[in-house]
Amino acid sequence: MNRYPLWKYLLIVFALVFGLLYTAPNFLGDAPAVQVSSAKNTVKVDTTLLTRVEQTLQQEKIAYEQAQLDTGKNVSVRVRFADGDAQLKARDTLNKSLNGDAASGEGDYVVALNLLPKVPRWMQILHALPMNLGLDLRGGIHFLMQVDMAEAVNKRIESTLSSLRTDLRAEKIRYASLRREGASIVLEFTQDSELDHARLLLGDRYRELAATPAADNPLHLTLKLSPQAVKETQEFALEQNRVTLEKRVNQLGVSEPVVQRQGADRIVVQLPGVQDVAEAQRLLGRTATLEVRAVDETAAVSGPAPGSVEYTERLGDGSVGKIWLKGDVVIAGPHFEKAEATIDSNQQQAVAVRLNNEGGRIMGAYTRENVKKRMAIVLVEKGKGEVISAATIQGEFSNRFQITGRFSPQETHDLAILISSGAIAAPMEIIEIRAVGPSLGAENIRQGITSTLWGFTAIVIFMIAYYVMFGAFSAIALSMNMLLLLALLSLLPTTLTLPGIAALALALGMAIDSNVLINERIREELRNGATPQAAITAGYDRAWATILDSNVTTLVAGLALLIFGSGPVRGFAVVHCLGIATSMFSAVFVSRGLVNFWYGRQKKLTAVSIGRVWKADPTAIVKR
Repeated sequence: MNRYPLWKYLLIVFALVFGLLYTAPNFLGDAPAVQVSSAKNTVKVDTTLLTRVEQTLQQEKIAYEQAQLDTGKNVSVRVRFADGDAQLKARDTLNKSLNGDAASGEGDYVVALNLLPKVPRWMQILHALPMNLGLDLRGGIHFLMQVDMAEAVNKRIESTLSSLRTDLRAEKIRYASLRREGASIVLEFTQDSELDHARLLLGDRYRELAATPAADNPLHLTLKLSPQAVKETQEFALEQNRVTLEKRVNQLGVSEPVVQRQGADRIVVQLPGVQDVAEAQRLLGRTATLEVRAVDETAAVSGPAPGSVEYTERLGDGSVGKIWLKGDVVIAGPHFEKAEATIDSNQQQAVAVRLNNEGGRIMGAYTRENVKKRMAIVLVEKGKGEVISAATIQGEFSNRFQITGRFSPQETHDLAILISSGAIAAPMEIIEIRAVGPSLGAENIRQGITSTLWGFTAIVIFMIAYYVMFGAFSAIALSMNMLLLLALLSLLPTTLTLPGIAALALALGMAIDSNVLINERIREELRNGATPQAAITAGYDRAWATILDSNVTTLVAGLALLIFGSGPVRGFAVVHCLGIATSMFSAVFVSRGLVNFWYGRQKKLTAVSIGRVWKADPTAIVKR
């Protein structure tokens, strides 16, 4: 009656082995290590560098435990050592060997101190690694950045104005005036036929614009972005900035960073393990965008043309001059697709740039019509623009060109990173910075583990005291639940935070609740006169519906937190949902397997150890 087939016992054994394998790395600790990564886009990290690092360490007789090439998001060579002294000596040796005289300045490689988990190679092959710890447990830096949504819409209008002017010329549609007035674009014609052609163009390529004829002149059109287009622009700006920040964070080599949206106009950036606030702020705070504008050639002769803007220009002798640029933007940040530092034909520092299809089409049309005229590359940072390159267009080009100027190697490298990581769609401002020290993170871990262990111990003592043997079965199932939950958190790409530890403690209480329902149901069957074997069967079968209902409703609430929550709420929800899944498996399947193994083979079972079963005395007289 109460026997499991062999495959169910094998499944329990497999779950136990799985839990032990993927939980064990969390208790092996970390070892000092050195990480070697590229400092320039043109310098590659591959097996050749790994061999070079190993040979250098062997020549200097520096013992190391393991050297490997990490080909994840941030390609690097990582070397693990037995103690901190070897780590420091290896860092200095590799820095001198790889960077030479530039070891103290700007070299080709970044040699940094790091920590690596003490996980054997065979466990790494099985992807048995420690779980990722969040900022509040590992320490690091928290940034809260706000996106300027008004400027995002403004850039969309400027880009639309420039594209519209290019398309009208390409389609040979004559117009009297095309200008911007506030949040609107005013397009004026002198003939009805040209107006009709323009309407066809607007309906075909500019469906995001709402065209309204002027009340006093039907040949004048007022173009405005539709509410849907404004909403899409703001949504795109927020997502584009998030992706850009995520790519820039990868340049820091941070393990499991968090870059996520918060609300309608904010982005949260968390960098676990990073303690250099200034360096992180320098890279993330460089909310620079690139623009291509036409130089106002008439400014020096007859004064600037209407709409022209004065910018600062970097001159060859290191000084700063002034230059006038036309107000229309030819192409802007989102059109830049990729860039890398290089050397031009004159052996000068340069940045090779590739545009996307739309940017290439616009640039091709512009350069074709403006040969022998000057074009400026503007770096806009914190609301201020600086002309970093102003050159004469020698011929038509579209998707590929070079940015040249008086750049240092580091400036060329930084500019290439800004472009290749994607330009932000709207300016951002850092409105909050918090630094969490590693000692505080370690204290949070200690307190979280202590509270969870005390809660676990209290539950086990109560269950064994109240339900005796069945309480022991429940305690073993509860241990299995925690083991599986920790294994899943280590295996899945999740990050454990302080709210996640709180969810662990909550999972303990919810898991034991199922066993309480089962044990009380078995007691009820025994009170009603059922045999022990029948009481066990009925107790598990009849409690299952109640357990399923309660867990499903709780899971729905957890999924809602996971879908609509953010930050700490999502961290709590992830552990909460995983805890529900593991608790249903352990509380029902594993605990019944233990009961079946202990009592199932006893054919003449007369009693079970489940604590005192209170039965009503049929001879008692109820007095009123």
